[in-house]
Amino acid sequence: MSNAPHFDIDVPTFWADPYPALAKMRKETPIAFVPQLGSTVFTKRDDIFTQEKRIDVFSSHQPNGLMNVLMGHNMMRKDGEAHMTERQAMFPAVSPRTVRDTWVRQFQAHADRILDELTPKGEADLCKAFALPLSAECLKDVTGLTNMRYQDMDAWSQAMIDGIANYTGNKEVEARCHAATAGIDAAIDDMIPVVKKHPNTSILSVLLASGQNMESIRANIKLAISGGQNEPRDAISGATWALLTHPEQLAVVREEKAKWIDVFEEYARWIAPIQMSPRRVAKPWTYHGVDFEPEDRVFFMFGSANRDEACFSDPDRFDITRDTQKSIAFGAGPHYCAGAFASRAMVADVALPSLFARLKRLRLDEREPVRIGGWAFRGLLNLPVKWGAG
Repeated sequence: MSNAPHFDIDVPTFWADPYPALAKMRKETPIAFVPQLGSTVFTKRDDIFTQEKRIDVFSSHQPNGLMNVLMGHNMMRKDGEAHMTERQAMFPAVSPRTVRDTWVRQFQAHADRILDELTPKGEADLCKAFALPLSAECLKDVTGLTNMRYQDMDAWSQAMIDGIANYTGNKEVEARCHAATAGIDAAIDDMIPVVKKHPNTSILSVLLASGQNMESIRANIKLAISGGQNEPRDAISGATWALLTHPEQLAVVREEKAKWIDVFEEYARWIAPIQMSPRRVAKPWTYHGVDFEPEDRVFFMFGSANRDEACFSDPDRFDITRDTQKSIAFGAGPHYCAGAFASRAMVADVALPSLFARLKRLRLDEREPVRIGGWAFRGLLNLPVKWGAG
C-alpha cells in the first residue's frame, strides 16, 4: 500500500457532490489514500497529465480489475503494442472522416425523428425523452448492434458502468452487470452473419474484418457501449441544463459569440461525465514523496483535474468562453477516448443545436428539482423541462 496521507470521505456525500472533498484534497493532500475507496487518488491536473503517460508504472492492465472480470479484457485494460493494435483496428469506425461522412448524417436523422415526436408534447424529462434515446440509437449504429432496442442499449450500458464502479461488492449490481453482458453477447451473435454479408463502417464490422479474435471483439464492443452511451447521454442533458441555468451563456451562443462545440468542451470540463480512471501500480515508484508498491490501486480523478485552480481560473464556474485546452475530460495519455470525435459530433453538431432550435422557449419545469450524482461517472438523473407557450 502507498504511504500517501489518508483522506476520509463520506461515500454518499461524495456521490452526491465530490467537488468539495476533491478541492480540499487538491489543497491539502493532492495525492491521498482514501480508505473508503481502497485506492490512492491523484487530484491535480498536471500530476495526472504526466503520470497517466507512465504506463510502465501506472498500468491499465488490471487482470483482477472489475472491468476485466465483468466485461472481458478490452483495449482500455491493455498497454503498449497490445493496446495500440486493437485501437488501430477500431479506428476506421470512429475516425474523424467516418464521423463526418457517415455518422453525423445518421445522428441527425435520429435527432430529427425523436424531436418530431417530442415537440408537440410541450413538456418532458429530457434525460429520458431525448438524451437517452438519441445516444442509444446513435450507438446502435456505431457498434453495429442495430438489432437492440435503445432501451436495452441504455440499461445494459448503465448496468456495466455500475458493475465496474461496484467497489463495495454489491451482489445485485454484479448480477445486473452479468445479465447485461450476456444480452450484448447474444446481440453480437445475431449480427455477425448480417455484417459479414453486408460490411459497413460499424465497430463490429471493422473488427471482424481486421481479424481480431472474438473474445477481444466482444470485450471491445462492451467497452464502446459502457462509455459510448453514458458519456454523450450525460453530456447532452448536462449541457442543456447548464445553459438553462446560465441564460447569459446561452445568449452568448445565440449571439454567435461562441459555438456549440465550446458548450460541449466547457461542460465536459465543468462536470466530466467520466470522472475517474483506475490504474494498477506495476513497479515500485516514488512521486512527490509518496512511495507506491506493485499492485497498489490508483485512481486518476479527471473530474478533479478539470477544476484544478492551478490551471483554470474560477474553476467551479461554467463559462463557455474560457480556454479549455488543459481539460482532460477524455484522458491525457495513450488511452485518450477513441470515441471522442463521435461524441463531439453527436452533442455539439447535432443534439444541442437541434434541441434549442426545435423546442422554442425551452425552460426548466420548476415543479420537479433536477438531480445529479456520481463520482466515478457523473450525470443528471432527470431534466424536467417545458417549452412553447404557457
